[in-house]
Amino acid sequence: MMEIGNMKIELHEIPIREVVAGYVDNAEEGCFGYGGKLNIRPAYQREFVYKAEQRRAVIESIQKNFPLNVMYWVDSGDGTFELLDGQQRTLSICQYVHGDFMVNKLGFKNLTPDEKEQLLSYKLMIYVCRGGSDREKLNWFKIVNIAGVELTDQENRNIVYTGGWLTAAKKFFSKKDCAAQKNYKDWLKGSAIRQDFLETALKWIADRDGIDIPEYMARHQHDTHCGELWIYFQNVFAWAKATFPTYRREMRGLPWGLMFNRHGDKYLDAAQLEARIKQLMEDDEVKRNAGIYEYLLDDDERHLNLRKFSKKLKRAAYERQAGICAGCGGHFELEQMEGDHIKPWRAGGKTTLDNCQMLCKACNRRKGGK
Repeated sequence: MMEIGNMKIELHEIPIREVVAGYVDNAEEGCFGYGGKLNIRPAYQREFVYKAEQRRAVIESIQKNFPLNVMYWVDSGDGTFELLDGQQRTLSICQYVHGDFMVNKLGFKNLTPDEKEQLLSYKLMIYVCRGGSDREKLNWFKIVNIAGVELTDQENRNIVYTGGWLTAAKKFFSKKDCAAQKNYKDWLKGSAIRQDFLETALKWIADRDGIDIPEYMARHQHDTHCGELWIYFQNVFAWAKATFPTYRREMRGLPWGLMFNRHGDKYLDAAQLEARIKQLMEDDEVKRNAGIYEYLLDDDERHLNLRKFSKKLKRAAYERQAGICAGCGGHFELEQMEGDHIKPWRAGGKTTLDNCQMLCKACNRRKGGK
């Protein structure tokens, strides 16, 4: 037995047949094994992320009697346990025995009696932690969970701010086929089960409140629901869909919440915006079509990644000017100068030689600041 702070950690050998007993995984009951006594997916845990080859490797290792890495459980003190580390391996085992996938074209039910017995008798090495504060247990999780699929930033935050609010939020943003996935998958980038949707929603609402994600999660950690976040999230996309009713693939993954926070209270004519979108989509000077939406809201041309003068055009303009800056009249080397649009893009200027002038860097900065 080991002791870390107020925690006592003891190694147990538990056969697979005991771990998979009573396995259930659904939205209503949660995810449990070990006769209903092991919570396989506590709120701070990630969703299942193993790929087919990874979970197949777990089963093949067991069938060959190769050792698996140790797992970690936390004794809740009432006869139940939470799986602290080893969720992906535990779920792979439970799903295989449950018949959810096959290995080498054989499901568990296709094995011979001896093969079934070998697998079910295989002993998992499990450290069980008893005692200690929630923070000690969660800090221990961060220490032991260094192997396998690396945790994302949001998964690490979930460890620290676990509670009723997080449990509720994950139902909306983090489950397979969750509400965010079903309703807004075309507007969001990333993966629900890797916490990308939850992180996006938190980033937006924290920005609205002038704080960061950890501060927002800390304020709401012990709430029993996440109504504020879900209602805000829906309002963001209600505004986005009303403002830009014609959906285009470029709209996926844009910072809609940040745009809503800054422009949601303004009157915007959707028809006029749509006309400008079409015009800008056809403009070959615009190199980033996804930036059109933000540009129409804040008039910042940097969103558009406008076409720049090539090295060849800048060299031709430099030779034409004999190295003389069109602004201050000083002579400079080519590397000390920058290409500038004589007639700016917003006035109809194109990125062509006849519209190019070379300015020294200081003159170009001054012009850009006007």
